[in-house]
Amino acid sequence: MKRSTTLITGVVIIAAALAAGIYTRQAQLKPQPEPLAANGVAKPTLWQSGFKDLKGQPQVFSQWQGKPLVVNFWATWCAPCREEIPEFIATQNAVGDKVRFVGLAIDNAADVQKFVDEYKINYPVLVGEQDAMELMRTEGNRVGALPFTVIYDAAGKQVAAHPGRLTQAQLDALLKPFI
Repeated sequence: MKRSTTLITGVVIIAAALAAGIYTRQAQLKPQPEPLAANGVAKPTLWQSGFKDLKGQPQVFSQWQGKPLVVNFWATWCAPCREEIPEFIATQNAVGDKVRFVGLAIDNAADVQKFVDEYKINYPVLVGEQDAMELMRTEGNRVGALPFTVIYDAAGKQVAAHPGRLTQAQLDALLKPFI
C-alpha cells in the first residue's frame, strides 16, 4: 500500500510539473502586450530606435529594413558572446548582402572598439547601455540574458528571438529561409 501511494504521488508530481512547463511555454508563445514606459506611453520598438556607432554617429535601425536582419545584443565581458561572434562574422561573410547583421553592445564605447578591432567584426556595431537593455526587453528578452539574438524578415517582422548562445547550426537553421 505504501509503495503504491508513493508511486501515485510521484506520478501526480510529474504530471503537475509537466502541466506547469506546458503552461509556461504557452504563455511565452502568446503575443505579449506592447511594453509601456513609466509614463504609460508605448516603448519604442527596434525599428523606431537608434544608437550611436563607434564613431559617435547616430544610426537608426530603420535604415536596415528591406532585408532580413540579425540583431545581436552582446557585451565584451560576456563569455558566450565571445564564442558566437566569430560565427556571426563568418556567416556575414558567407551570406553577403542577403542578410544584414548588426551588433548592439551593452557596454562602453572604448571596450567595444578594442573588441571590434581584435575580432575584426565585419558588420555594424552600435553602442548602448541602459537604453539597449530596455530595447532588448521590449524585443522579447524579459530576463535580460546575454547574448540575445533577434531575427527579422525583410518586411521587418520579428521571426525569431534567442536568449543565450546561438550555435552555428541554430543560426544556419534560422537563416535558411532567407538564403
